[in-house]
Amino acid sequence: MLFALLLLLAEAPPAEQPAPPAANPLATILNFAPFLAIGVLAWWLLIRPMKKQEQERKLLLSALKKNDRVVTSGGIIGIVANLKDKDDEVTLKVDESSNVRLRVTRASIVKILGGEEQDKEQKEGGA
Repeated sequence: MLFALLLLLAEAPPAEQPAPPAANPLATILNFAPFLAIGVLAWWLLIRPMKKQEQERKLLLSALKKNDRVVTSGGIIGIVANLKDKDDEVTLKVDESSNVRLRVTRASIVKILGGEEQDKEQKEGGA
């Protein structure tokens, strides 16, 4: 008898469980809000300034001309003697008395200090 009762319970359909409530779309959006905020903050603090800096660097290198005093990434100060746009190469005069010249890539130039004419004007004005 007990065995028959257990068989009946085992074959009985399971009790219906209520369906889970539908997810609230606002709650789903709020779950992703911190990730969205971090992404916007990262763009504002990291990516945007890097793009601006790269644009300034491109303008600096495109404005490079003969007789500009420049500083390379290695700290060498020289005067631009020749520009080769095709090879992306710049020839710098490092020492005029011994006619020392260096060939460097355009990308190695970090800063333009000024032209040779500006140096002469400063020396004449200061003397």
